[in-house]
Amino acid sequence: MTSSILVTGGTGTLGRLVVPLLRAAGHEVRVLSRTDREARDGVAYVRGDVSTGEGLDAAMRGAATVVHCAGSAKGDDDKARHLVRAASAASARHLVYISVVGVDRVPVVSGVDRAMFGYFAAKRAAERIVAESGIPWTTLRATQFHDWVLMTLRQLAKLPVVLPTWSGVRFQPVDTGEVAARLAELALGEPAGLVPDIAGPRVHAMEDLARDYLRAGGRRRLVVPMRTPGRAAAAFREGANLAPDRAVGRRTWEEFLAAQARHSL
Repeated sequence: MTSSILVTGGTGTLGRLVVPLLRAAGHEVRVLSRTDREARDGVAYVRGDVSTGEGLDAAMRGAATVVHCAGSAKGDDDKARHLVRAASAASARHLVYISVVGVDRVPVVSGVDRAMFGYFAAKRAAERIVAESGIPWTTLRATQFHDWVLMTLRQLAKLPVVLPTWSGVRFQPVDTGEVAARLAELALGEPAGLVPDIAGPRVHAMEDLARDYLRAGGRRRLVVPMRTPGRAAAAFREGANLAPDRAVGRRTWEEFLAAQARHSL
């Protein structure tokens, strides 16, 4: 075994795919968890909470590399701040962060912007905290995961007759497994700062994604594009969340959806 790696968000959508890749590379891996868990598949779980900073000092002890996958709809800047403090105290040698394409191009200035796109502002602030931490770092920005698009459409489809979409907005969904593979590769390498984005193979209008989802699940809804206000929404309509020059992902939205349809949509 080589050096120890601590993964935050190691049981989440992305982190649970990163962890076995790091283990397969021969590293001791610890996963930060808010609750006590038994070790499993050679992975230890250590108690701590990036939202509050509780338990981070003990969890960080001996970790040469930290892979920060823990994220949520809000508060990612606070999580990064707590993590950086503990990582600095533990003399961590590499901090790897997953961010989102467009954080530097989506203006979050008004109440409307913050209500709908505050996540982007928090992610951008977290990027700065990582970059200014004094710890050697790597940040990877990804477009929206297939899983996120599916979750969003599921929520919107709960309305009885219509499925509203964001008029003029496009997405370039990327496979979570491919992002996990790239993140693990970066964690096993030398700190590289802000690396090239990772994005899915195709750009889709949100209305088309919605129709694909409905068709795959055998549902009937009227897809109704609705124009959203604010400067952040305008930036989305202009493609700020896209990276067409970084369409390096291979798995398509259609392939992902077909695999999901075999289970449940």
